[in-house]
Amino acid sequence: MEEQIQENANINEAEVTGKAGVSVPQFKIFDKYDLSEIKIGDPGLVNVINLSPKLIVKSHGRNVTKLGQVKVHIVERLMNKLSNAGHRGKKHKIEKGDASGKYNKNMKIVLKAFELIEKKKQQNPVAVLIKALENGAPRDEITVIEYGGARYPQAVDVSPLRRVNIVLKHIVQGASDKAFGKKKKLFQALAEEIMMAADDNGESFSVRKKKEAESQADSAR
Repeated sequence: MEEQIQENANINEAEVTGKAGVSVPQFKIFDKYDLSEIKIGDPGLVNVINLSPKLIVKSHGRNVTKLGQVKVHIVERLMNKLSNAGHRGKKHKIEKGDASGKYNKNMKIVLKAFELIEKKKQQNPVAVLIKALENGAPRDEITVIEYGGARYPQAVDVSPLRRVNIVLKHIVQGASDKAFGKKKKLFQALAEEIMMAADDNGESFSVRKKKEAESQADSAR
């Protein structure tokens, strides 16, 4: 009886009160990483980065609607990007056996990358990922407008959702390029790219692409 009471007490300690006053369990990602204390420093990204507590981040395609990506957990979105790491523009140029599109493979790659980040940085790897997204998300880019048959580049602001999509794409592509045809494993390259972006390192592919896009936008104003 005492063991049952102690077990119930432990469960209650792991619960948080929801909006309706109902206690719900506070899950950790992969049952390892707590998201409750992670803060998003960029105000423009607060509403488009989903950090809801989940044990397994898999939505089973329920959010395939307009702006449905906002409801998908940010770690799951990173996994989904690994499925098309070889895309360059509209073409799939690089085929990798590591990133085959299978959820289990993508999850193992991200989990191994997170373990490596935690070992090297001594920080919550999801918090490091959020910092990498903030540093690598471009604020400006260029589009092309046409006047009288002539085409001109025009600087435009990037929407918050597109900012996250772009930086996730660049993080995965940067990691894929570093691991393709080399001894370095994809999870090692992914961890390295995330850590460099979190440190705002110029060697990071995503940070470099961000600065390039913003530089082009500045010249087109």
